[in-house]
Amino acid sequence: MSPDSLTPGSVRSAAQVNEEIRALWRRTGGTLSAEERAEYALLVVEWATAIRAHVVEAA
Repeated sequence: MSPDSLTPGSVRSAAQVNEEIRALWRRTGGTLSAEERAEYALLVVEWATAIRAHVVEAA
């Protein structure tokens, strides 16, 4: 997953991204390669963005 694959304005829910993070960990058996660490980092950023979007909506 590259930063370019994230479409501005379209944010998946934190739950959706969290499930993808969990699937990544299950798929790799808990050991991430350099490429998988990069994917994980992007997912964490996306997850944080989704959390922030949810907080803003609630406010």
